[in-house]
Amino acid sequence: MSRKFQYGFQRSVLSFGTARLGWLLSIAALLTLACAVASHFAHAQEKSQAYGQIDRKRLLAADEHPGEWLTAGRDFGKGHYSPLTQINRETVSRLGFAWDYDTHTDRGLEATPIVVDGVMYTTGSAGKTYALDAKTGKQIWTFDPQPDLRVNRSSCCDEVNRGAAVWEGKVYVASFDGFLYSLDAATGKVLWKVDTIVDRTKGYTSTGAPQVAGKVVVIGNAGGEYDARGYVSAYDLGSGKLAWRFFTVPGDPSKPQENPELNAALKTWDPKSAWDSGGGGTVWGDMAYDPNLNLVYFGTGNGTFFDQSRRSPSGGDNLFIASILALHADTGRLAWYYQEAPGDAWDYDATESVILADLTIDGADRKVLMQAAKTGFYYILDRKTGQLLSADKFVPVTWADHVDLKTGRPVLLAGVHDFKNNFNGKVYLHPASMGGHNWNPMSWDPRTGLVYIPEIENDNAGLFSGKTFLRAWDPVKSRVIWQAAESEWWDHAGVLSTAGGLVFQGNGAGHLCVYDAETGAKRKDIDVGTTIIAAPMSYTIDGVQYVAVMAAWGGGGWGFSHPNSAADQRGNEGRIVAFKLDGGPTPLPALLPPVPPIPQPPELVASEGTVKLGQQLFLAHCSYCHVNQPNTGTPDLRRMPPEIHASFNQIVLDGILKNAGMPPWRGVLTDADADAVHAYLISISWDAYRKQQTGEKNH
Repeated sequence: MSRKFQYGFQRSVLSFGTARLGWLLSIAALLTLACAVASHFAHAQEKSQAYGQIDRKRLLAADEHPGEWLTAGRDFGKGHYSPLTQINRETVSRLGFAWDYDTHTDRGLEATPIVVDGVMYTTGSAGKTYALDAKTGKQIWTFDPQPDLRVNRSSCCDEVNRGAAVWEGKVYVASFDGFLYSLDAATGKVLWKVDTIVDRTKGYTSTGAPQVAGKVVVIGNAGGEYDARGYVSAYDLGSGKLAWRFFTVPGDPSKPQENPELNAALKTWDPKSAWDSGGGGTVWGDMAYDPNLNLVYFGTGNGTFFDQSRRSPSGGDNLFIASILALHADTGRLAWYYQEAPGDAWDYDATESVILADLTIDGADRKVLMQAAKTGFYYILDRKTGQLLSADKFVPVTWADHVDLKTGRPVLLAGVHDFKNNFNGKVYLHPASMGGHNWNPMSWDPRTGLVYIPEIENDNAGLFSGKTFLRAWDPVKSRVIWQAAESEWWDHAGVLSTAGGLVFQGNGAGHLCVYDAETGAKRKDIDVGTTIIAAPMSYTIDGVQYVAVMAAWGGGGWGFSHPNSAADQRGNEGRIVAFKLDGGPTPLPALLPPVPPIPQPPELVASEGTVKLGQQLFLAHCSYCHVNQPNTGTPDLRRMPPEIHASFNQIVLDGILKNAGMPPWRGVLTDADADAVHAYLISISWDAYRKQQTGEKNH
């Protein structure tokens, strides 16, 4: 091989190698560029994903985008009505399971989810917040406020939460211990946190949903069963700075009142009222906001004490308890109020859901606020002026004959202010304290012109022997159009109606029932296997309509599940369950295992006096949660194993089981108190154990 040829060959090989290397490098560069471009577009797409982008324009145009569910009640009127029609009378027989999500909680679930741009936002017990892919149920993020469970010592109605508010890329939620959070809707990151409680020595909690009202977000508090004084607070949407606060009942008259309206309210209270009890009037229910009138609406709770002779000995209307209020959203000043139960002595909170709607009344078009109230009257008010337009009975009522439309006052019947006889059943009083309608949302269908009310019929003489109906009510003609067959009295779950001619409601037995909106005929019954008390909602993704509902028992005045309920038979693991046409069978939670026998308790060495003291302390502090029956959501303390007996004081006083929901009680109970409670529990455990050994039934 000549040197020339050799050189040429080598050069050719080198040239080929260099060319190939350049080609490979070019390919690599292109791949790198392609990856970079793809990454850029993916990142851009991710950044452009709309999370929680609700604003005034979009809210006002809610009917133009029927597949979204923008507030707890879908639109600003909160009618719990969907214009969607894919699921209708003809197709509902094909309704089946789409997906479910485990909330990892076992307390009550009362929220109605919000869905915007394919993302579902909702809350569970104590303010836990979830963002899910609304098509699949896949988790996007969760937020746990990790509330201080010591406030649970002053909780009337479970660690429930009634939902979030979503606005301009943020999610607003209140935790059980009274903090309001602003979260990034895309990530769940905390943007700001404020303490809404004015006095942490009082029995305040937060269970309601925040309400976006113009430039502020408004939140109230619960605690009227204890020593709380009602108020609402408004915070700047962006910064969380307090904008204004409105107290709903006066404070001690020897001190300046926080808002001018309270000076007039003071005249309706006895100067010697039990001011240290707080007065009540807490705002724990749903609110509404009219963006055109710039008014925020809410109801107030019962007075503290229930017995007015203890609360305000000389009587009086006791403003603004048991009232509906409208405040100017920019200033927090009172626009108008209407008191449903002056001088309330019956636990008639006015905190039930309110609906903003347009009605034709006596030939005139009116913008109204409607509420089916605890009092048993269906109120219609002009939502600009507060004028009472209608107040008719939608359930049997025996505390008042009627409501005078000129004065707005109920005409009371004889004996109804006799608190002692009212609450021991000697005076027949209807509705009882559960009300004719409680917190569970009703639904307004503008197509049929009917309101669908989850109503309750029970009285103070037979609290556990009442009944419920899903009642279709014509608010203009004030008459019942139809009612679904009666069921267990505690079946009063929230309601959804749709333009498909359907009404959806869950029940305690764990079924989602679907009714014909015009006739009440049942069209579909799905066994979900989990007790439902919340209201369903509906939305679309990729042209598919879904119906979703949160499911778990709790709240509503009862801390334990009822016999024959799904919670009693299958446990109370919280779920969000979604359905669609041609879905599959709904998976059911496993049946609970048989209740094990009561183990032999330790020896009772305490004196009879100590046991009696323990009983008094147990009834005062423990009996709401611990009803000492199996399958109630809290332990049956008659069945404590030896290791729990051995750690009893550490559990009760020091909170070593606080992560399981048992708050520490040190500071409320002493070591001697805990010993007395323990002695009482050992005593009743022995009673139950002996009955078990002889075959006698325990109750």
